[in-house]
Order: sequence, then structure tokens, then C-alpha cells
Amino acid sequence: MEGFNQTRVPEFVLLGLTDSPELQIFFFVIFSLFYLMTMLANCLILLTIKSTSYLHSPMYFLLSNLSLIDMCLSSFATPKMIMDLLTQRKTISFEGCISQIFFLHLFTGTEIVLLISMSFDRYIAICKPLHYSTIMSGKVCVGLVITSWTVGFLHTASQLVFMLSLPFCGPNVIDSFFCDLPLVIQLACIDMYVLGIFMISTSGVIALVSFLLLLTSYIVVLVTLRDHSSTKSSKVLSTCTAHFMVVFMFFGPCIFIYVWPFTSFLVDKILSVFYTIFTPFLNPLIYTLRNHEVKTAVKKLSNQYGNYRTQYPV
Repeated sequence: MEGFNQTRVPEFVLLGLTDSPELQIFFFVIFSLFYLMTMLANCLILLTIKSTSYLHSPMYFLLSNLSLIDMCLSSFATPKMIMDLLTQRKTISFEGCISQIFFLHLFTGTEIVLLISMSFDRYIAICKPLHYSTIMSGKVCVGLVITSWTVGFLHTASQLVFMLSLPFCGPNVIDSFFCDLPLVIQLACIDMYVLGIFMISTSGVIALVSFLLLLTSYIVVLVTLRDHSSTKSSKVLSTCTAHFMVVFMFFGPCIFIYVWPFTSFLVDKILSVFYTIFTPFLNPLIYTLRNHEVKTAVKKLSNQYGNYRTQYPV
């Protein structure tokens, strides 16, 4: 262990998204706005669900936890990336790099299980409506959320134990704006190609299998909808469509990046930006734009705030 610590690189150099100073300023403005709007939009979802009594249901409880995870996923690397856009040399300490990998896989693993839980909730609501309140009780919902975080932690711990066993004596240049396992493992001082492919692809296979399970569940739900009234079917279809859009945007980049690791495609950077910045921003918009109950609650909350400002001006 002493020899390992002596040869370990103290920091990694991040190449970022671009070398162009003009593009860096442009990205700084754009990503700063996206990050700010992501935090505000997800906070609005959390506040709306918490303050609206008729949204105190299993579906919205899980949705509020999704917003919380999206805020975390958006924050593990984006603030540093935004600040790095203003610096010439972008570096991150070895410990900081390990932390980014830990939180990335913690939040993505948690979100995978949570999306499966949300799919299960919609399946029970549509296919077993008479047993919905019994199956999706408060304890079950809390248990699903705890399970999501537990699985996420176990997943990231397994990845981290594997990576910390490797020696890193140089090189230390990472062609991205944050640390991730496929990029960092290539910098190990020993040949880890075969084992690395296996370890990293495992994440991709898990994401792919989870996506196929979710796709199957939504197909079952859509088939079941044929026996319902057109009004109810339209409402449920809108909710399920919103759910599936979120699932597709989240799983698509993950599957592409982790099923085929150790590639140096520009598209990998674009997909990394998508699921760390754009997806957490789009999730609350998708749910508010396609969910009538959430839109009504947001408007009501806005009106209450407007009336308060009128009665008690600053």
C-alpha cells in the first residue's frame, strides 16, 4: 500500500468539452442557465408536491424523489465543469475524481431502481386498481425509495472497490469534463483491458436489462388500457408517455456509454452532457407539461404566491 501511495498521481487533468475560448464562454453562459433552471424547476416540483394535498399519493411521492435525485445528479460534476470553463488548466485531485465516480454511480444506480419503482406503481394502478391502495401503501413507497438508494450505494461501492485496487502512476489526462470509470480505468499502470471491459460493461448490461424490463411493463400497461374508457385511457396514456420519455432519455446515453466502453467518440461527450445536464432539466418540464394535476397545482401555487405578494408587498 505504501508503494502504491508513492506512485499514485496526485491529480488528473480534464480536457473539458472544447479548447476554443469563444465556445468556452458560450458554454459557461448556457450551462450556468441550464443548471440554475434545473435546480429551480426540480425545487418547484418538490415544493408543489409537498404543499398540495391531492398530490400526496405514491406516484407523486416517487416523482418528488426523482426530482431530488435529478438535483443530485446535476450537481455532482456540473458546477465544477462550469467553473473550469473559465480556467486555462482544468485539474481535479485524485480524491475528487474518486468522489465524482462514487456519486455518479450512486445517483444513476438509484435513479434506475426508482424508475423501475415508478413503472411498478403505474402497472399496479392500471392493471390491479382494486388492490392499489393496499399494495402501494406508505410503507411500501418508503421501502422502494430506501431500496433504490441501497442498490445505488452497493452498485457504486462495487465499482469503487474495483478501481481503488488499481495503481495510477501516469498518464493523468482525461478526455472529458468529469471523471468516469471507463475513462479513468484506461489510465491504470497495468493492462486491465479485458477485466475493465467486463466490469464496465456490467453497468451497461444492467442498464439495458432494466430498460427492457421497463419497456415490457409499459407495453403491458398500454395493452391493458384498451379495456378502459377513452377519457381515463387518455389521462393514463399521457402519464405513461411522460414516464417513458424520462426512461428513454436516461437509459439511452447510459446504455451507449457503458455497453461499449473504451471508445473515444465525440458522441460520448455529448451523451455525458445530455444525461448529467439536459435530462435533469427536462424531467420536471416533461412531467409538468404532460401532467394536468401537476400543472394545476403549479398554477395554484403561483397564484397563492402572487396574492401574498400583493397583500404583503416588500
